[in-house]
Amino acid sequence: MAWIPGGEFAMGSELPGSRLNEKPVLKVTVDGFWLDEHDVTNAEFRKFTEATGYKTTAERPVDWEELKKQLAPGTPKPADEMLRPGSLVFTPSDGPVDLREMNAWWRWTTGANWQHPEGPKSKLDGREQHPVVQVSWDDAVAYAKWAGKRLPTEAEWEIAARSGLEGKRFAWGEEFKPGGKFMTNTWTGTFPDKNTQEDGFAGTSPVKTYPPNGYGLYDMGGNVWNWVSDFYRPDIHARNKLEPSCHNPQGPKTSYNPGRPNQTEERVTKGGSFLCHVDYCESYRPAARRGTPPDTGMSHTGFRCALSGAGVSKPQAKPNH
Repeated sequence: MAWIPGGEFAMGSELPGSRLNEKPVLKVTVDGFWLDEHDVTNAEFRKFTEATGYKTTAERPVDWEELKKQLAPGTPKPADEMLRPGSLVFTPSDGPVDLREMNAWWRWTTGANWQHPEGPKSKLDGREQHPVVQVSWDDAVAYAKWAGKRLPTEAEWEIAARSGLEGKRFAWGEEFKPGGKFMTNTWTGTFPDKNTQEDGFAGTSPVKTYPPNGYGLYDMGGNVWNWVSDFYRPDIHARNKLEPSCHNPQGPKTSYNPGRPNQTEERVTKGGSFLCHVDYCESYRPAARRGTPPDTGMSHTGFRCALSGAGVSKPQAKPNH
C-alpha cells in the first residue's frame, strides 16, 4: 500500500468536458490514509475465495423478488434462463451505434463471473496480474473485510488520484499523451465497434503496466473502474457546497439518481476504464464519477482497498508537482 498524506484539495471539475455531477468544485480536507498501489488482481482475489469459499454475486442465482424492486412496476418476469447466474459482458457492436443506447454493447451473459469474465468459455490463464472484474460492490466489501481493510471514500480516492496535481485534467497532468506516450489503458479507435489497440490492449491490462502517479499509485484512471464506499447522488457536490466545511466526507446517507428513478441504491465508481473514449466517456479523469447498482458486476469494474492511518507510522510520500 502507498501512504496518501491527505490535506485540502479541490474536488470535482469545471473544466471543459466535465459533467454536471462533478460540479461545483469543492474544497475538501481528507486525513492521511493508506491505499492499495494497484487494483486487486485475479490472483489476490483467488486467495480470498479459496480461503473463505466465498461466492460472488455473479455466481449466485438471480433473486427475482429483489430484482423487480429495481424495475418499473408491472415489469414481467424474465425467462428462467435469464435468472441463472451471470453478469454483464462488453460486446463490440458491428458498426456505429447510438451512444445513448448502452444495450448496443452490453450483454447479459449466463456463466460470466470473475473467473470467466467474458462468459463460461473464457478463462483467467495468463491474466493472474490483471485486475479482477465482474465483482459487485458487495463482493469488494467482502474482500476488503477479509483483508482487514475497507473501500476508500470517494474523496480519498480522488485526492489519491490527483497526487498533488491541483486542478489538472488527468492523474498525470494536463496532456492525455505527454510526449506521445500512453499513460493509461483506454479505448483507441471508434467506440464501441473498432478498437485499434494502439495502447497495446483490447481489454484489461496487467497492473503496473503504465507509469504510477506521484503517490506511486497505478491505474488511477483507465483500465477498470473502482468501487468506493459512497452512495451515489448526482447533486452531492452542490449539496456539500452548502456546508460550512467538508472534512473527510463520507457521501450522502442514501442514494438517488433521477436518471434511474426505479433504482433503489447505487454506489459511486471512479476512474474510468479500458472502454472509455474521449468521444463518449472521458471518465479516466480524477473528477469523473458515476453511480452503479451495488449488485452489478461488469467487464470493466474492479476495486482497490484503503486503510485508515491512525496509529500507523507514515512513510515519506512526495506529491508530483
